[in-house]
Amino acid sequence: MSLKVAYLINQYPKVSHSFIRREIQALENKGIEVLRYALRSCGSELVDAADAQELSKTRYLLDVGGLGLFKAMLRVGLTRPIQFVRALKLVVQMGSTTERGILYHLIYLAEACLLLGWLTQAEVKHLHVHFGTNATTVALLCEALGGPSYSFTVHGPEEFDKVQGIALPQKIARAAFVVAISSFGKSQLYRWCRQDQWSKIHVVRCGLENALLHQAPQPLPAAPNLVCIGRLCEQKGQLLLIEAAKQLADQGLAFNLTLVGDGPMRQQLEQLIERYHLQSQLTITGWASSPEVQQHLINATAMVLPSFAEGLPVVIMESLALNRPVITTYVAGIPELIEPGVSGWLISPGSIDQLVEALRSVLEATDETLLQMGANGAARVRQYHNMEVEAHKLASLMRLAEVQGVRGVQDIQTDELQVTATAAAAPAKS
Repeated sequence: MSLKVAYLINQYPKVSHSFIRREIQALENKGIEVLRYALRSCGSELVDAADAQELSKTRYLLDVGGLGLFKAMLRVGLTRPIQFVRALKLVVQMGSTTERGILYHLIYLAEACLLLGWLTQAEVKHLHVHFGTNATTVALLCEALGGPSYSFTVHGPEEFDKVQGIALPQKIARAAFVVAISSFGKSQLYRWCRQDQWSKIHVVRCGLENALLHQAPQPLPAAPNLVCIGRLCEQKGQLLLIEAAKQLADQGLAFNLTLVGDGPMRQQLEQLIERYHLQSQLTITGWASSPEVQQHLINATAMVLPSFAEGLPVVIMESLALNRPVITTYVAGIPELIEPGVSGWLISPGSIDQLVEALRSVLEATDETLLQMGANGAARVRQYHNMEVEAHKLASLMRLAEVQGVRGVQDIQTDELQVTATAAAAPAKS
């Protein structure tokens, strides 16, 4: 039986959300029809051709304007008065106890009313959301209005930073199932729901496509070249990285460091680079497309990401898949992928001494050591982050949700899905 589902994201497509695009495409490769919805567009920021294609496939709730949202809410209020009153009570309850307040939740209700009409017209029976923030609030209210069952993927760290502020326990309780991208994330969700709801929480990891998982190893660059890929913001730790780079430069070590990304801290980082006279060694590129990111990784000796807070960054998977070891931190789900001394270096977040020592270890390591560590990492990514395997697990959960609806996908273990998913993906060719 064919399956039609919808995805809802706050902003989609987005430069930093290539993992969602990959997930959707993997589901479509399995014959599942996926409709894309988002609250708002950030099309002007896109640099990837694949994202540009996704932009044309995505429908945006806020494009209808305030009048369109009001008409949608009025229509649902008149045609589904009982469900509307119930949803309105949820608005008051959640708005009174969360960070956004009642007014914002009334806007979410209007968006839910509009989405309800679109999903009903498209005959969608299940809605999946990425991130447990405002888009999941819209999905919850849409379900309360009589719409399809919903599920959502929690990435962190944002959701775990403000659990009560985004009503995460209520969202878990009403969801058909909830996805965590790591065992760490699953454990955090366990903290915020009753034990009898634990069985609806499943680990479905972010994955990479076969073409990336099975690329032939490329030789290391002749000169030591480090790369840091990510949004330029406090939590990624780039300020600490520049401080570490200064210490290495003062000690006479030769290297180049490229920061790939953009964000609110770019000007501050550029000023720090200039103050330390590191312009000849440090470069900030701005946003890059997926192929450009992969080329930056291939051109690197190693990737470094000294984050203070994370979920489990996909760029770490990409680096390992391309046989490049990684320096990163003991944060959230990262230690589930990086093995210290085997595929990279793990340091305490915020420790500049450990960061300097790890960077020195990379710069002093032989090519043979670095290539072996990269190969070890690539094997681990192939084992745990195969997009075909993870998409099969997610598709199985969605099929159960379509049948069970709001009763929820429970009493099925992720390990069971892993076995069937691995079997299903085995014939796949690179």
